[in-house]
Amino acid sequence: MVENPPHHNRRSIRLQGYNYSSEGGYFITIVTHKRQRLFGEIVNGEMRLNSFGLVVRGEWLRTAELRPYVELFEDEFIVMPNHIHGIIWITDVVVGAYCNTPLPTNPFHSPGVGIGAIVRGFKSIVTKNLNLLRGTPSTPVWQRNYYEHIISTDSEYDTIAEYIYSNPVSWGEDKENL
Repeated sequence: MVENPPHHNRRSIRLQGYNYSSEGGYFITIVTHKRQRLFGEIVNGEMRLNSFGLVVRGEWLRTAELRPYVELFEDEFIVMPNHIHGIIWITDVVVGAYCNTPLPTNPFHSPGVGIGAIVRGFKSIVTKNLNLLRGTPSTPVWQRNYYEHIISTDSEYDTIAEYIYSNPVSWGEDKENL
């Protein structure tokens, strides 16, 4: 019997001790389950969203409406056939104020206001809505987890913003998409 199977020892990609509800910019990438191309297609270097892609785009932008401490900008977000990239800006955070919960004893696990809660809520509502559209209850839409990067300099922001903007043009060059 194996005492510690590999899936029980996954290494966290999160920065140890960092408060993910801190004000600032976070670059996020979320990939579809088994890299399925669900959201549309790339035609002549441009992303053409299908009805599922429109749901994803709408729910991403709605995140800022539902969470007053989040700012999102359309030019800092892209839906691709099998993943999304976007920048989430957290501003004016008062832990506990927006989620009607008591202040946590560990500030690094703020319920409802951190990047984890934001991504979890987004993935959940998109999954629910897409499964309703497809008539496929309980079918996964997203891979487990997501990639994030804390944006700490203007130079990093410029590189990330350009990456997001040019992602459809680079689609054919990405070995993950072949």
